[in-house]
Amino acid sequence: MMPPLEPSFYRSDTVSVARALLGTLLCCESSGGLAAGIIVETEAYLSRNDPACHASRGRTGRNAPMFGPPGRAYIYFIYGSHFCFNVVTAPAGVGEAVLIRALEPVAGLALMQERRIKARRESELTNGPGKLCQALAIDGTFNEHDLRRYPLWISAGRKIDPVAVVSAPRIGISTAVDRLLRFYLKDNQYVSRRKLQR
Repeated sequence: MMPPLEPSFYRSDTVSVARALLGTLLCCESSGGLAAGIIVETEAYLSRNDPACHASRGRTGRNAPMFGPPGRAYIYFIYGSHFCFNVVTAPAGVGEAVLIRALEPVAGLALMQERRIKARRESELTNGPGKLCQALAIDGTFNEHDLRRYPLWISAGRKIDPVAVVSAPRIGISTAVDRLLRFYLKDNQYVSRRKLQR
């Protein structure tokens, strides 16, 4: 198994971490085996001047994991149907995180297909935050999980040429919609959506 990333990786500013996470490997080990994928799409959520961020109005019981320490998981349930996995970033006490929006499957493909029986093709297994959580069996029990520890961790993956990274508006929000805080790998078939790129 690839070793988890060091805690120092997550202490940088959140936008930088959102970019740096592209190409890293998100892994989850379960009783069924290992499922893993290369992170190909992220969104940064900031504590200041970002009303789309869950922590923009201060600390609550729900968003408390966002305030650190960095390198923990922040997982929430949305639309009454699926989980979203976020990586907590920035120094402890600052409510920021990076939403992982899409993965390129690299391990446990059969396991992902069992969990995502509605997916019509491989490219639809993990091309959205709810989909990837279902495919990797990531749920609310991992909220506040230390990403340095198994069974859920992030390790180094492949090096990404900065030219291959696209900046675009975030998806599924109603405020701060024009901010270019979504990052994804150009031409990657597992990205959730490619329109509105800049």
